[in-house]
Amino acid sequence: MKRTIVKEDMYLIAEAIKKEGKKLEGKTLLISGGAGFIGSYILATIHELNEEYFSKPCRVISIDNFITGRKRRIVEEIKSDYFTFIEADVTKPLDIKGRVDYIIHAAGLASPVYYQKYPLETIESAIYGVRNLLEIAKLKKSKSFLYFSSSEIYGDPDPNFIPTPETYRGNVSAIGPRACYDESKRLGETICMVFYEKYKTPIKIVRPFNVFGPGMLPNDYRVVPMFISNALKGRPLPVHDKGNQTRTFCYISDAIVGFLKVLLSSKSGEVYNVGNENDEINMMKLAMIISDLFKNKVEVHTVKYPSTYPQDEPKRRCPDLTKIRTNLSYKPSVSLRQGLSRVIKWYKEEYGL
Repeated sequence: MKRTIVKEDMYLIAEAIKKEGKKLEGKTLLISGGAGFIGSYILATIHELNEEYFSKPCRVISIDNFITGRKRRIVEEIKSDYFTFIEADVTKPLDIKGRVDYIIHAAGLASPVYYQKYPLETIESAIYGVRNLLEIAKLKKSKSFLYFSSSEIYGDPDPNFIPTPETYRGNVSAIGPRACYDESKRLGETICMVFYEKYKTPIKIVRPFNVFGPGMLPNDYRVVPMFISNALKGRPLPVHDKGNQTRTFCYISDAIVGFLKVLLSSKSGEVYNVGNENDEINMMKLAMIISDLFKNKVEVHTVKYPSTYPQDEPKRRCPDLTKIRTNLSYKPSVSLRQGLSRVIKWYKEEYGL
């Protein structure tokens, strides 16, 4: 990745993860969803480690079917003989040659608009995708397998469980408008745990909480890119309903540090929340902060939920990070306002807005 903001992020991530990251030196990493927002940041991080920190490079095999990912994001920005890019569908059996030391299953459709548009593909990626990659991990005797679940598996949490710990069992509808994503992620976790218990596959699970940063497409439809892309075009920021629903947001560099710490941790069969527990904020206040970050303040309008956006949205979402903070020394460092400023700067550089 060539942009200044992203290069700064890569340095911050590599510095924070360099001790654990040594485990990747000279190894092979297989990642699904490498062309996605989070996947591309992981690839760029490994590239940074190879260039600046490793004497023996980590080989990377990236798999993506580009249903929502961008080929250009990867092909043009990472030039390395140690990276192999495969256009393939992880829901189908994969024939991967050679050793595979580490596996990350990051493929999926995390945007509510996209998983409503592609509900079956969302289910299949979480369930068949994880099964196929777990079979590879078992066959290759991989050292660690990281499954990307979601904070959505908690559903609309009981107020007594906010911040929400990993032990909370969730309040999710199996037949609701978000079920294709929520329930498939839950079942994906179950499949991982079955492989861990039956075959001793060294699985780890992360539940990300609202990760944002450079690389999110303007048409992603999640709240941060939607607000910022509208603001850059001088359009009002559309706040759904009254804007009382709350979230905490985790800047991408902090999130990647958390994900890699979990991947490279020694204990398997564990589940970790990854996010930022600070600055729980409702969507109206988020819109106002983004408006304030522009010289000419952008208008904020309340709107009805569009038909393309699934209903049954959780009222609050905030992680309890006690476990990852205590076990893996994870501590997010980028504030919401700092992260938003960085994304705005990147959007201006990337799209010339």
